[in-house]
Amino acid sequence: MGKLVSTIFITLDGVYQAPGGPQEDTSGGFDQGGWSFPYGDDDFGRFIGEVFGNAGAFLLGRRTYEIFASYWPKVTDPDHPVAGKLNALPKYVVSSTFQAPEWPGTTLVGGDLAKEVTALKERTDGELQIHGSGALVGSLVDLGLLDTLHLLTFPVVLGAGRRLFVDGAVPTKFRHSAGRVTAAGVSIQSYDLAGRPDYGSYGLPEDA
Repeated sequence: MGKLVSTIFITLDGVYQAPGGPQEDTSGGFDQGGWSFPYGDDDFGRFIGEVFGNAGAFLLGRRTYEIFASYWPKVTDPDHPVAGKLNALPKYVVSSTFQAPEWPGTTLVGGDLAKEVTALKERTDGELQIHGSGALVGSLVDLGLLDTLHLLTFPVVLGAGRRLFVDGAVPTKFRHSAGRVTAAGVSIQSYDLAGRPDYGSYGLPEDA
């Protein structure tokens, strides 16, 4: 069975919306797109290349899929570390309303999310990867289906935009598995899901 692995970019205040460009996602009146661009140094590129090297298939939310489909099919070099994988490997887009995706190799995923994603994991060799797709990532964490989260935190606060973990998220514990910081200051931390949180107290022990 393949592992379900998410790679997502967030700000210090937890925003994941439109990291790649001003027009990437302006929904909700968001006008600060492109906030990750100034930090795209060699360290960052090296990590992204490593991630895509492990891909066996891709699972994307509709919004992220449309952003990717408008760009990556135009990058036709099969040896490109990102485009080569995205264009050649199976892509699954989660949507109940999307019709006739044009990017070759795309399959729509509807119905019961837990059942469908479990089946995709079982038949994927290598990692079933999610890029962006914050709402989908949140749902998969809540369902306990995500195996690993690569969380790339950029040193910027926006004060607006869609946030990754929102009120009402299922309490979840993570186990830190790897980490590094790029020269530009992006904190790249990898976490494996580890069930429900543990709790305790720093209070003084009661008198015997």
